[in-house]
Amino acid sequence: MSVTCHNLEFGRIRLDFVGCGCSSNASPNRFPVRNCAEGMLRNVCRPRKLSCKKREVGRCRVFSTKTPETFLNGVTAGPPTVLDSKQEKKGPSSLSDMFEVVADDLLTLNKNLQSIVGSENPVLMSAAEQIFGAGGKRMRPALVFLVSRATAEIAGLKELTIEHRRLAEIIEMIHTASLIHDDVLDESDMRRGKETVHQLYGTRVAVLAGDFMFAQSSWYLANLENLEVIKLISQVIKDFASGEIKQASSLFDCDVHLDEYLIKSYYKTASLIAASTKGASIFSGVHSDISEQMYQYGKNLGLSFQVVDDILDFTQSAEQLGKPAASDLAKGNLTAPVIFALEKESKLRDIIESEFCEKGSLEEAIDIIEKCGAIERARDLAREIADRALKNLDCLPESSFRLGLEQTVNYNLERIK
Repeated sequence: MSVTCHNLEFGRIRLDFVGCGCSSNASPNRFPVRNCAEGMLRNVCRPRKLSCKKREVGRCRVFSTKTPETFLNGVTAGPPTVLDSKQEKKGPSSLSDMFEVVADDLLTLNKNLQSIVGSENPVLMSAAEQIFGAGGKRMRPALVFLVSRATAEIAGLKELTIEHRRLAEIIEMIHTASLIHDDVLDESDMRRGKETVHQLYGTRVAVLAGDFMFAQSSWYLANLENLEVIKLISQVIKDFASGEIKQASSLFDCDVHLDEYLIKSYYKTASLIAASTKGASIFSGVHSDISEQMYQYGKNLGLSFQVVDDILDFTQSAEQLGKPAASDLAKGNLTAPVIFALEKESKLRDIIESEFCEKGSLEEAIDIIEKCGAIERARDLAREIADRALKNLDCLPESSFRLGLEQTVNYNLERIK
């Protein structure tokens, strides 16, 4: 597949894809993508034709039937199985399999999250229970631990530092806060097959719970007293807001380009993963070249995960997704499969720009996307980005922890086979 896209550079980030011919020699302070401000202003005040009836939420009663340990513990206890780094590198059957090598680290994280959340606050505990107890995979802190241990071996560290562990906890808190706020902004009823926090407790409680978690994570971040990591993680919180603004201002915009989609995906998904993996390597004390490769690994892994998630939105059922299928398209959020389909099917543009006002138009749009080869092109894009993530790991010595990082990339691609 050959994908045409522009150089993507913003802040210090460069999204360059060898497979699609993208590169950049521009200054890191420039943003050489097409100026989409005009499009943003054009769309930000567009009248919505879709009617969305919010469910009435009565007075919020907050209670929890589980102890903090019950809903925070998401990893089975027991000694970790150390993987043989020379074994055949094929995808594991589940995330828990590939994270088994850091299972003890994840157990410690789950216990520490209890004190970070603050068990004295019943409202927050109940909101956190809804997220932490909804089948979360703990992927981001697991990546922190895998990179921490892989790079600690290079630096000659025999054990992880307190900073490594605190970083993993901060990352999970930030991720959880972002999920709560995302569900409010997207008016999502379900998350991982369970009702969202704002559906159970109301928008006010959800927003405050997310705010509290962001604030609490920021406080712990400041106490790490590492300016480079503080700047790195602080930028992530800014990126979340930038991503939401970009998404909100481009709904139902059929002129959105692939590079804009990738930038938005970086802001909303890959930024946190990239900061997680780089931050872990910084605390190991490795050379900046290795830290930069860990950053690129996290960025490419995060982008690949987002493209795969957007494919699954069309190929899986509501039961498998834990939310309505094609929900992004219904809300006007145009993802990689839609962008590719728009290049070939002019009728799709008319349907989307009508905001699915006619009965059956959403189903017709989904049918067009599924039949025009757009999903396969999106698969190719996910594979190209994943290949770059694997190459970023070449700087690490062979170990069970590097193998876990490789398997995470391959596991993601297994989801769309």
